[in-house]
Amino acid sequence: MQPQTMALALGTPDAKPPALRLFWMGLIATTILLAQVAVAQARPESLAPLAEQISPSVVNITTSTMVEGRTGPRGIVPEGSPFEDFFREFQDRNRGDNGNRPRRSSALGSGFVISEDGFVVTNNHVIEGADEILIEFFNGTELRAEVVGTDPNTDIALLKVEADAPLPFVSFGDSDKARVGDWVMAMGNPLGQGFSVSAGIVSARNRALSGTYDDYIQTDAAINRGNSGGPLFNMDGEVIGVNTAILSPNGGSIGIGFSMASNVVTRVVDQLREYGETRRGWLGVRIQDVTPDVAEAMGLESAEGALITDVPDGPAKDAGLLAGDVILTFDGTDVEDTRGLVRKVGNTAVGKAVRVVVYRDGATQTVLVTLGRREEAEAAASVDSEDGADPEQSEKTVLGLTLSVLTDEMREEMDLPAATVGLVVTDVAEDSEAFEKGLRVGDVITEAGQQKVETLSALDDRIAEAREAGRKSLLMLVRRAGEPRFVALSLDD
Repeated sequence: MQPQTMALALGTPDAKPPALRLFWMGLIATTILLAQVAVAQARPESLAPLAEQISPSVVNITTSTMVEGRTGPRGIVPEGSPFEDFFREFQDRNRGDNGNRPRRSSALGSGFVISEDGFVVTNNHVIEGADEILIEFFNGTELRAEVVGTDPNTDIALLKVEADAPLPFVSFGDSDKARVGDWVMAMGNPLGQGFSVSAGIVSARNRALSGTYDDYIQTDAAINRGNSGGPLFNMDGEVIGVNTAILSPNGGSIGIGFSMASNVVTRVVDQLREYGETRRGWLGVRIQDVTPDVAEAMGLESAEGALITDVPDGPAKDAGLLAGDVILTFDGTDVEDTRGLVRKVGNTAVGKAVRVVVYRDGATQTVLVTLGRREEAEAAASVDSEDGADPEQSEKTVLGLTLSVLTDEMREEMDLPAATVGLVVTDVAEDSEAFEKGLRVGDVITEAGQQKVETLSALDDRIAEAREAGRKSLLMLVRRAGEPRFVALSLDD
């Protein structure tokens, strides 16, 4: 091709106007078509096919608990308080002739079926303390469920129903493959309104709220009270999270919801299914993160690993680990920080002999440790603490809240199940963050840092653990009239 001919083909100023117009019109049309295809691939035209596919496996959960009758306002407010008459008038107005008789209290949540023979996953706080659990399917069928096992540390519970025919079920996906920006769908029973679908994106990954084994997916898909225990789906219809908590000043969705990642849930569910309980590995050390200052002082090249601060009786002590050692690798995996080590140890089989590489006296060495079981260690520590404990405080003010240990009398006055344990709010400072986030007198705090709190000293321990782990807030599970919600309160320096 001659140079002049090529210039005409490319549409230079020497080209004829009609040919030039046709060339550019074709190019623009092709570009628009490609853009439309890209958008269509990025987001489906409708989520209806996916919703229809997965909805038969999602369930509403109704729990009922027998509560004692009410006798008066004692225990909720001090005698002589100006609130005493208010509580008595409120109770008298709602009591009628049967006010002192036991009655049933109901609560709502969500869940999903994971096998055709009737295993159902939900949140522990949805079914905790329940006398009866009723599962409602999308087609209206209702079945009673039994608790197979629970794990308060991850707020996961496994239920079982018996059906005459195989049940529709959903499978877990790989939550590690979820990317920030991926589309997700939440399904459940928000605010008791029945089956409902919401959609959004993955807003963040690997969120840690307050629990030891936290690995939350953050999403802006609408999650409200009643969604707890429901599934978070990817666009392939796989469960990548269990909807667990929201951050909200008023208890409603503001677009910050958290779902426990499926890769955490599957390990818990497998153990609950096999043993009826969790069996986590236990190393037996107290640790803290390695800061840049500590790394420089110890001669470490980078601020990574977990610094051992204490070695009580247990597997680590038996193996020869010492306070001052920095754990660099555990069972062949590099240790970045304390959170990563705790999760790795917990996910390792009880009784397994693992190689732990530590930095000690300017050099590395390998120690072989046979892991114990964390649940047994925690139970033993609890017994030892009770045997040598000082008398428990009856009241304490912390984080803007005045708290008291929940007593039998308070349970009766507040219509709480006899099995309910926790700390009751007796006062809230109006200039506190707790007041701004909606906590009020009569609320009951049943968990802090995703662990039960039955005593004021237990709450102190959860606060100390959160601060030691470098967290800026403490997640609390608060119940009001049987309805649970999570509230995160900042930890003051």
